[in-house]
Amino acid sequence: MTNYGTIPTSSPSTNLEYISRAKERIKAGLGTRRPWKVMFNFHALGFPPSVAEAIGRLKTNAAYFRMNYAIVVLVILFLSLLWHPISLIVFVVMVVVWLFLYFLRDEPLVLLNRTIDDRVVLIVLAVLTIVFLLLTHATFNILMALLVGAVVVVVHAAIRKTDDLFLDEESAGLMTGVAGSSSSS
Repeated sequence: MTNYGTIPTSSPSTNLEYISRAKERIKAGLGTRRPWKVMFNFHALGFPPSVAEAIGRLKTNAAYFRMNYAIVVLVILFLSLLWHPISLIVFVVMVVVWLFLYFLRDEPLVLLNRTIDDRVVLIVLAVLTIVFLLLTHATFNILMALLVGAVVVVVHAAIRKTDDLFLDEESAGLMTGVAGSSSSS
């Protein structure tokens, strides 16, 4: 039996659907990013009066600006690898692998008829990324970039006042460690 005249339902439409889903997921992920104008509001910068206040600001700002801070650290890491082209290529390849195997998946990962847990995928990808980057002999650059990124994040989080930030319930739950709690009057 032949199927002359049938329209193939192959890759072009599937690829377009996959690309549009990927764009939606990236937009949703970046949707948790706060506006840079709010993050770098110079009127909201000031030294904390005490160490306890600095720690409180650090926790609040880390919960509020976590996507922004991740972007800052990744940009610093990227810039530090510009002088190591092989490391930069490995970094870009691993970012693509992370996107396809962790961030853009709609269904669970199945390998040899077994479903792989997301935590296992996360751990394996993190270890592989670190190992592959360290194998490129840019260890000093990577460690310094991560250190500089951590210092930038901690300093900003400590000196950024939190009075004008509006935390939603989910961020507040992450910040205090009590997720989903409701207050009754």
